Amino acid sequence: MGSLVSYGSDSDSDNETQSNRSPEKIDPDALAHLQPLKSGQTLSLALLNSAPEVAVKEAVETGVHLDPSLKEVTYNPTYETMFAPEFGPVNPYRSQQMAAPRNMLSGYAEPAHVNDFMFEQQRRTFSTFGLTVFEVGPKKTDKRKKVQGGEADDIDNYLGPWAKYVDEKDSAKPSEEEQKELDEITAKRQKKGRNEEEAPAEEKTILHVKDAYDYQGRSYLHVPQDVGINLRTADTPDKCYLPKKQIHVWSGHTKGVSAIRLFPVSGHLLLSCSMDCKIKLWEVYNERRCVRTFIGHSKAVRDICFNNTGTQYMSAAYDRYLKLWDTETGQCISRFTNRKVPYCVKFNPDEDKQNLFVAGMSDKKIVQWDVRTGEVVQEYDRHLGAVNTITFVDENRRFVSTSDDKSLRVWEWDIPVDFKYIAEPSMHSMPAVTLSPNGKWLACQSMDNQILIFGAQNRFRLNKKKIFKGHMVAGYACQVDFSPDMSYVVSGDADGKLNIWDWKTTKLYHRIKAHDKVCISALWHPHETSKVITCGWDGQIKLWD
Repeated sequence: MGSLVSYGSDSDSDNETQSNRSPEKIDPDALAHLQPLKSGQTLSLALLNSAPEVAVKEAVETGVHLDPSLKEVTYNPTYETMFAPEFGPVNPYRSQQMAAPRNMLSGYAEPAHVNDFMFEQQRRTFSTFGLTVFEVGPKKTDKRKKVQGGEADDIDNYLGPWAKYVDEKDSAKPSEEEQKELDEITAKRQKKGRNEEEAPAEEKTILHVKDAYDYQGRSYLHVPQDVGINLRTADTPDKCYLPKKQIHVWSGHTKGVSAIRLFPVSGHLLLSCSMDCKIKLWEVYNERRCVRTFIGHSKAVRDICFNNTGTQYMSAAYDRYLKLWDTETGQCISRFTNRKVPYCVKFNPDEDKQNLFVAGMSDKKIVQWDVRTGEVVQEYDRHLGAVNTITFVDENRRFVSTSDDKSLRVWEWDIPVDFKYIAEPSMHSMPAVTLSPNGKWLACQSMDNQILIFGAQNRFRLNKKKIFKGHMVAGYACQVDFSPDMSYVVSGDADGKLNIWDWKTTKLYHRIKAHDKVCISALWHPHETSKVITCGWDGQIKLWD
């Protein structure tokens, strides 16, 4: 209070000097709140409230409005009141169009969603043709007539910026001579394409043995009984051993061998397909001769597959044809194509479905044909890359396919939707898959130089404890195989070596230099304890024991 008093006395002295200088009177109420209070005296509310009164005006349309010249407000106005527009005198000359609501200078634009593609299409159409795709502009002839009959005639026959040249033609129809030349060119192209795609190569066969039948009338398909083991049953040896040395070489192919397949059950014959467009049948026992050559493809043969009895087999080649052959006579029974390259082919192993086969194609589809009708009966179209392998599992009720899309898909037979899809970011393409003899595991040759093992029953899980490494296969579809007693895993590699791993420990036990070029396939004979057949891109097929 003392400071307030001194402040008041100082201001009084200042006021006295001011009054001496000027004769103006000072309102006593202006300084009343600065004077010390006397006993029993209180300051009136009117003295303490220094805010000026607020003038509020009514408007018929929007209710209460604030005066925009006010500096202070003594109550809480609503949002509508604070942001209501200022009102002035009504414009007597305002038209209905001006009074209408506007959100842009030229009027009111309704919000509309147009995606970027459609907007760009409209803009380009407008900038090119002068109208949007929703407008129908005047015909060119009408426009031209209008220009010709109008004011443009006065300016040296000016026909406008889009007028045609003097010698310009309305249609681009070629003359008779040009049309003849075009017809000849198109005919040649069609003929050439037809020769490449439609015309299958002529099939023929060469028998290399002296007699097709022996003195009892039995052909080479008859299982020999003088080889020391019973080939007629599906019995497998109890214990297998590592092959040590080469005991035979089958040579006859002039280019690399693509695949080899043993005769079903007995394994007494070996079928091989090659990049020299030929397929050959060899004896595995006795003299180990080349029995028959099948010629009928115009390009390299990619895959082969026997039916259950071995009397027929299927071949798939880069000439886009799948051909069904008679193993005994060498006759081509039928041919199939959908104008795409087949990469793999498999008969359905069920006895009642021997007329059906599936082929993995270069156009990402798995196509199912019926041999009897020659027609496509089903298409499995879910892969995102060319299909490399097809393997039947679960008592042939399902099959597993792998593809260049780095995935593994499992299908129910005749249902074109995969019920299991396996794809991990770390997975690579798996262009060679083999089912184990006990039917429990799938060995997949992965392009990151390892063999992955997936369960073949129910879950199809990757067995992380069984990964076979130590070979170099990146870029090659080297076929894997198991020993009949499930104790070893064998595979070729890019260096032409035959690699043998122990199944239980996954250790690389043995490595043999088998071929000069890529060793593309290795088969362990199902009835032998240590016989392994390999083939390579050097054109040779070798037997190891």
